[in-house]
Amino acid sequence: MELKMELNNLKDAFDRVAKKQKLSCSRTQEVMDKIVQEIEKTIEMLQSTTLDYKSVLSELKKKLHEIAPLSQLEGTQKELNIAMSKYPKALEKALYPDISKAYRNIEFDTVTVNQIIACHFYRQGLFDVGDCFINEAGNAESAACMRSLFQEMYQILEAMKNRNLDPALKWAATNSDKLKENGSDLLLRLHHLQFVKILQKGSKDEALKYARTNFVSFAGSHMAEIQKLMGCLLYSDRLHESPYAYLLSPTNWDIVAEELTRKFCNLMGQSYESPLSVTIAAGVQGLPPLLKFMTVMAGKKQEWQSMKQLPVPVELDKEFQFHSIFVCPVSKEQSTEDNPPMLMSCGHVLCKQSINKMSKNGSKAFKCPYCPSDIDSIQCRQLNF
Repeated sequence: MELKMELNNLKDAFDRVAKKQKLSCSRTQEVMDKIVQEIEKTIEMLQSTTLDYKSVLSELKKKLHEIAPLSQLEGTQKELNIAMSKYPKALEKALYPDISKAYRNIEFDTVTVNQIIACHFYRQGLFDVGDCFINEAGNAESAACMRSLFQEMYQILEAMKNRNLDPALKWAATNSDKLKENGSDLLLRLHHLQFVKILQKGSKDEALKYARTNFVSFAGSHMAEIQKLMGCLLYSDRLHESPYAYLLSPTNWDIVAEELTRKFCNLMGQSYESPLSVTIAAGVQGLPPLLKFMTVMAGKKQEWQSMKQLPVPVELDKEFQFHSIFVCPVSKEQSTEDNPPMLMSCGHVLCKQSINKMSKNGSKAFKCPYCPSDIDSIQCRQLNF
């Protein structure tokens, strides 16, 4: 939300510059047209009259003086210059902030960070870069074991780009049990693509043979889809003009390739999105409010370094929200490992420190702040989100 507001402000500043520039250009063109018109009139007079050319030019000079082009353009040009001088500052403020203000001196586990970076290169298919990084880092050997797995995935995807489904079908067949456990129909979707590919070549008999061999095991749960594919056999020589022409769309290959990538990463115990990419993207969203906070807190950097939780609310999009957050309704503080949420016998939830405070460290019962129940702190259970 903060980033969106910054970009909206930047757009407004750009629109102001564009508006002023358009106005200035329009005004300049108007003044130039008047000048050209007067000059053309003067030329006509010089060519068609016996008047002294000095008097004609003197009249032209008078007319140009009345038009006063410089004074007419001065105002709009000044407004344009002001708008243009402000825009770079707005651009620099929005896109080039001093992010070092929000820096905290935290000790990172360099081994883990290096592993994350190396795995990021491998999952992006940058195997040479990943190898180089591991060699230079010297402590990311555990990431090297991921290389062969991601390399296999990219070999499969590369083959799919070349419309070769054999490696993908082989992998899906090998992992069919695991895919079924995850509720995935990836193997059927790959057979689907292969069937259409064979039929597209005009080989109706070969396509029917392929269907009989590979679709039988899916008949119980995917009969409707298989029936549609069988309908394609009636249009084997003109599939692109048939009601099933949508099956020829290259988008179908892209969708299955994405699904294969997701399932491959899932079976490896890896997320579909790169953890490094997600972290950086979330950081970009969360940085603006922190930078604003540090601007306000200028001169109190020591307090920022010692804070155990974010001092201001940071709104992140849903794709960056992986865990539930609990804020104690009594203390108004966010739960932490040292101060976890506790479920009371009445079903309401407070943080541990609030319960300890209200029960005098467990020495007496207390009233729930939401209902008239008497609460015994010993009966409270920790909640894990």
